[in-house]
Amino acid sequence: MEQQLAHGQRATVKRARQRATYEKAAIYRLIDDLKLGHIGFTWEDQLHVIPMTVWRVDDALYFHTINKSRLQRLLEAGGEVCISFAECQEWVLAKSAYHHSANYRSAVVYCRGRRVIDPQDFDRAFSVCINQFEAGRWDKVRPPSDQERKATALIELEIVEGAGKSRSGGPNEEPEDMSLPVWHGTVPVCPYHSET
Repeated sequence: MEQQLAHGQRATVKRARQRATYEKAAIYRLIDDLKLGHIGFTWEDQLHVIPMTVWRVDDALYFHTINKSRLQRLLEAGGEVCISFAECQEWVLAKSAYHHSANYRSAVVYCRGRRVIDPQDFDRAFSVCINQFEAGRWDKVRPPSDQERKATALIELEIVEGAGKSRSGGPNEEPEDMSLPVWHGTVPVCPYHSET
């Protein structure tokens, strides 16, 4: 089995190449941890990006949509989608405005897909996702009804190519900035709190 994702010109990281990875293990870990991807595609000459639950079973990715959706029709017609995954862990505060940054993990994958028709394959893919939320949960919940199966298009995606990128550590500073009387370091990304 290939240990790296294919990465042609569109998937090769060009800026900050030292932060790039094409290793499946690192990219799959991010997808498994997040299960949320932003799917980009073109439909009727319009660009769209939609956040969706995306999960992995072996080397395939899956998402579900309403039956006969534009995403389903696009993929069944042989089209491709681009999916972005990203997680910001820390803000990196520097002594200069230019060197402020973020510590993150990200991945971009290009995929082709097909609708899953076989009921056993349908249940297997959904059970993996649900059991990742809580071990053994699929055996406790009600399985999809015939009506729910008919309304849902489960799409299996093949990753054509892709890349990951990440940053960790403290700020990169210019030597002449080190004497500036301003704190520098990393702070965790805080969740958003709405005002009451």
